[in-house]
Amino acid sequence: MAPIARLVFRPHITGRENIPETGRVILASNHLSFIDSLVIPLTAPRPVQFLAKSTYFTGTGFRGWISRTFFTAIGAVGVERGAGQAAQDALDAGRRILESDSAFAIYPEGTRSLDGRLYRGRTGVAWLALTTNSVVVPVGLIGTQEIQPVGARFPRIRRVTVKFGEPIDVSRHGTADSGRARRRATDEIMAAIHDLTGQELANEYNETPPSGVVQRVAQAILRPERR
Repeated sequence: MAPIARLVFRPHITGRENIPETGRVILASNHLSFIDSLVIPLTAPRPVQFLAKSTYFTGTGFRGWISRTFFTAIGAVGVERGAGQAAQDALDAGRRILESDSAFAIYPEGTRSLDGRLYRGRTGVAWLALTTNSVVVPVGLIGTQEIQPVGARFPRIRRVTVKFGEPIDVSRHGTADSGRARRRATDEIMAAIHDLTGQELANEYNETPPSGVVQRVAQAILRPERR
């Protein structure tokens, strides 16, 4: 797929040499479109795995087979989405990928930016890097939202820019069990992504506002560390 995609979409790619050819590496990227999870594996110089909704792998019939085959082929690993234990299970799946000396892609913002701004990073990316002693390569995607805007069923032909930044060793911030170390490492990673994309900073987390009174009160009181 990669040669065909590069021929059709003609992506402008810089910094591919910043990705180590072997060993554990986390590709930490901004997130603008569903198509991002195809752009990164197709432009990176080595196989890259990432997490995807488990529903992409559990469909039935011909459509289910197509979805399952496609996402498996591009290196996706199915996980349940959600907070709490589901979020930790997803991080554990990423850890297992990295411990096999593979490349793993993650979106520290957690979900797509619908307004184009760069949101605050959740500290799961730092936990993964510190737990597995992985190097982090920041990735800046520009223009992918023009290929497949939110709500669009089919991609459009638009040229995009993919920037792979210089590797970051976050181990100097401390250990994975330190909340301060995870926060500082994540902020460094997000600053590097911002340098690549130039996006407006949102200075808040990208998440759906709580819908009920109980949720809003709980969120205001508890304010747990965002992974």
